[in-house]
Amino acid sequence: MVKHNKRLGEFGERQATKYYKKKRYKILTKNYYVKGGEIDIIVQKGEYIVFVEVKTRSASQFGNPAEAVTFYKRQRMIKAAKIYLQKHGECYVRFDVVEVFVTATGEKFKMEKLNHIENAFEVN
Repeated sequence: MVKHNKRLGEFGERQATKYYKKKRYKILTKNYYVKGGEIDIIVQKGEYIVFVEVKTRSASQFGNPAEAVTFYKRQRMIKAAKIYLQKHGECYVRFDVVEVFVTATGEKFKMEKLNHIENAFEVN
């Protein structure tokens, strides 16, 4: 099951990356990890650096994917974003969530819907 969930997540991140490329965002990095934090995708458009959390689901029984971006998860993203910005410079910042809905047939996934939640949360 762990391998299935990992592949599902990777599939969702690939779909989100394609989406941002299509919208003419520059992909800066993927799977950015620091001690105590992580960000799935970091993109840039104009003066904005966008930190993206991707949530992929093959069933809706656990609620909307964005609901899984808990307070704790947001804090980990904010921490990682601050470290990223210290290394790469200050700019305008936005936090997005991308929900990817798929159907799964065995080990194959097909994207059914992608929901981009721009500015999903703000840093106080």
